[in-house]
Amino acid sequence: MVRHRILRRLFPGFVLSYLGDGMSLVAVSWLAIQLAPQENKATWAAAAIAAYTLPGALGSVLFGRWLSGRGGAQLAAWDAVLRTVMLALIPVAHLAGVLDIWLYTVLLGLSALLRSWGSAGRFTLVAELLPPEHRLAGNALIGLLAEAAILIGPALAAVIIGLGGPVVVIAIDAATFAVLAITYLLGVPKAARAPFGARRSSGLAGFAAIARDRGMLGLSILTFGFFFLYGPILVALPVHVEETLGDSAGTLAAFWVVFGIGAIVGGVVAGYLRRWRLWPVTITIVLAWGVALLPLGAGAPTGVALVMFAVGGLVWAPFPATTMALLQAQTEGGTRAQVIAAYSGIATLSVPLGTLAGGPMITSFGAQPTILGCAGLTLALGSVAAVVAIGRAGRQSGSRVAAEFRPSMESADSGT
Repeated sequence: MVRHRILRRLFPGFVLSYLGDGMSLVAVSWLAIQLAPQENKATWAAAAIAAYTLPGALGSVLFGRWLSGRGGAQLAAWDAVLRTVMLALIPVAHLAGVLDIWLYTVLLGLSALLRSWGSAGRFTLVAELLPPEHRLAGNALIGLLAEAAILIGPALAAVIIGLGGPVVVIAIDAATFAVLAITYLLGVPKAARAPFGARRSSGLAGFAAIARDRGMLGLSILTFGFFFLYGPILVALPVHVEETLGDSAGTLAAFWVVFGIGAIVGGVVAGYLRRWRLWPVTITIVLAWGVALLPLGAGAPTGVALVMFAVGGLVWAPFPATTMALLQAQTEGGTRAQVIAAYSGIATLSVPLGTLAGGPMITSFGAQPTILGCAGLTLALGSVAAVVAIGRAGRQSGSRVAAEFRPSMESADSGT
């Protein structure tokens, strides 16, 4: 992938935009906590985090008729332009003295409207430009850049927040997406765009294709559950840090930094998994993430929780690469962007729904019990997926044996 002349041009934009997103991991929730009323800070933090992702699921349906069939680079570029404009309005509103929690949440939501199509554009572009045997490695390298940004971004955000506040971080995030948009527009030839005849289809076509395919449907259900249970962690972790671990942006950043360290290692490993059976690997990731959350939820010392959060990053990182490789293998060029956008919409919907659920959960039970509950439910989800996969493999094996046995019996009958 790094030798590909077009993909190589996109690396600077990838690196900077992922770095901006890594910084926003801390800044989005921290600014929401600062703007929100004290008595509702957890709920507003959940709403802001959800607004930064949730509208992408809506956009995957609303804009399907106009965007399906477009080239991957074009989809990703439009997403980057929208994010640039809407995120830049946040520091403008702050400087004008009109930024409150309502306006902040609305601008975050508008910035995310094309998020699913942007994700579809990235991975469609990988599938368009790379042969099938290199797609997993291509997916993994994109994921590796994202995880490396998680390692650097939160620590850098903590420094910038200390110097200028979270609004400055969001302004920098907007600038990184501007660079990404320019990179897509200048680095990918116009010939990579799909012909107009392929563009007109229902906004629900991708979802319908997933519903018709048992493998893609099962993958989508597993992804939805996995990400939904991750959503409350995004709210519970900063609240847990503020209430229990010293009210420090640096401590919160430390958790995401160690997660990023583990994820970098996991991202490198993911590129070498193409000879493995990807379904068992994907289910094992779900189980291992649940185990990694247990110490944090059980109130283990901060050092132990940090180590296990790093392990969580290690096992988490290959999940997007393996699931996307499974999806790319099940789709063809004409429908790939629609299906990936629909799948991304499902994934995009699941995290903010879980995040929104996290606010009331934390209010009712507390941040630490919420983390423990999500760990237990994640283990249950992975166990159910493993049972279903084993049962399906057994039925397929039985069908193959029966198919092999039947011709031999027919031969024997004809011989007598």
